[in-house]
Amino acid sequence: MIPKILIQEIRLEDGRTITLETGKLAKQADGSVVVRMGNCMLLATAVSARKNSPVDFLPLTVDYREKFAAAGRFPGGFFKREARPSDQEVLTMRLVDRVLRPLFPKDYHAETQVMIQLMSHDENVMPDALAGLAASTAIQLSDIPFEYPISEVRVARVDGMFVVNPSKEQLLKSDIDIMIGASLDSVAMVEGEFDEISEEEMLDAISFGHEAIKDQIKAQVALAEAFGKKETRSYEEEEHDETLEKTIHEMTYDSYYEVAKQGLSKSDRSEKFSEIKQNYIATLSEEDVEEKSDLIGRYLNNSQKKAVRDLILAEGIRLDGRKTTDIRPIWCEVDYLPSTHGSALFTRGETQALATATLGTSRESNIIDSPTNQGEEDFYLHYNFPPFSTGEARPLRGTSRREVGHGNLAQRALKKVLPDNCPYTVRIVSEILESNGSSSMATVCAGTMALMDAGIQITKPVSGIAMGLITEGESFAVLSDILGDEDHLGDMDFKVTGTADGITAC
Repeated sequence: MIPKILIQEIRLEDGRTITLETGKLAKQADGSVVVRMGNCMLLATAVSARKNSPVDFLPLTVDYREKFAAAGRFPGGFFKREARPSDQEVLTMRLVDRVLRPLFPKDYHAETQVMIQLMSHDENVMPDALAGLAASTAIQLSDIPFEYPISEVRVARVDGMFVVNPSKEQLLKSDIDIMIGASLDSVAMVEGEFDEISEEEMLDAISFGHEAIKDQIKAQVALAEAFGKKETRSYEEEEHDETLEKTIHEMTYDSYYEVAKQGLSKSDRSEKFSEIKQNYIATLSEEDVEEKSDLIGRYLNNSQKKAVRDLILAEGIRLDGRKTTDIRPIWCEVDYLPSTHGSALFTRGETQALATATLGTSRESNIIDSPTNQGEEDFYLHYNFPPFSTGEARPLRGTSRREVGHGNLAQRALKKVLPDNCPYTVRIVSEILESNGSSSMATVCAGTMALMDAGIQITKPVSGIAMGLITEGESFAVLSDILGDEDHLGDMDFKVTGTADGITAC
């Protein structure tokens, strides 16, 4: 049978085009699309199970892979097969995941996989900038529950002019490299590096990219409508008990509010919150606890979350007693480790990073060999997040996506201030020894000092901070130097790094 093939075209301001094609490949997936720009082709598929997973969260997997055959190349080394994802592939997965995940229904718990693969590579097209568009389009062509389409673009500034989805050659001449993820009316994610630009310049880049995203979203909608937009599937929604929820709120909210107001340490606060939970459960029969344990846990968490948020909005008081603009106490030490080339200890509240700087020759450069990128890095940063840093004991499963992402952010923040004529290969390793709020920004601060301790004449020191946001109707509070709990309970986590003169990464 001849397949029903539909194509939708997106024209960029500079005359280049992006095409979306569906109906030819991977038709057994819930949704599939081929995104093409020049000779670059990505296949994205979306599949979601028909039954909910037993877990109480969305088990979403976003996977992005670059095939060596797409560039007419063989995998390097003795093992001639693509295996574990490269750091660049992991970073692309995170870029897409961060925009998609909040847009699934909160009570949708079905196993969901979004898989994106590079099938054909074009030296003049950077495929990671198309991955978000491909993923969202595949979902729009499916019946998977999803709030509204999104897309992502890369924005560069070359010779003072903004460019959407630049080539590698253009990016080398750019002082801005930012990835933007957004819906038709809201920006959800930004990640990038800059040559010490101002806040206004970064906002201009985001606005420029958002306009291009709007065109890509309109194309997704047009393609889905032409293909025959499927009715969103029904799914097993979470069980609700409004009476129980109201009872739990009435019996625990004030207690949670009072504990949140005391400005306790993380461990003391957790203990007090746990007591409130146990005191409430003690009022129930064993039968009620057994039958409604999931609901009880969920409604207790909701009551605690609302109490913490209301406290911040109403009184400007945070969990550790700070005001919204306060930074936790900081203490630092350099030359802490006697045998390293450079070392620094940075502690901010209950977050602590120990960074080392090691200097080597060109033989120690980091060799990059992927389908889309070949070369060497003479500056790189590795970030490690062991379970003891949060007082946990859990299995070690190799380097996590989070560790790759946080390390990349810190690396981008610091590489802008290395001297142009640095004769060394430089490796920074950040060991997170305690964590309660942005260990990646602690890594930037510790890394700066470790570089200076090693004798590297950086152009300027770099610092970083994580900012949060709490909103309720027209009320809002912007939080400086957020805690881990504020990240979880808040509406935004925005990390930004820079020198005294401008932004270097976000």
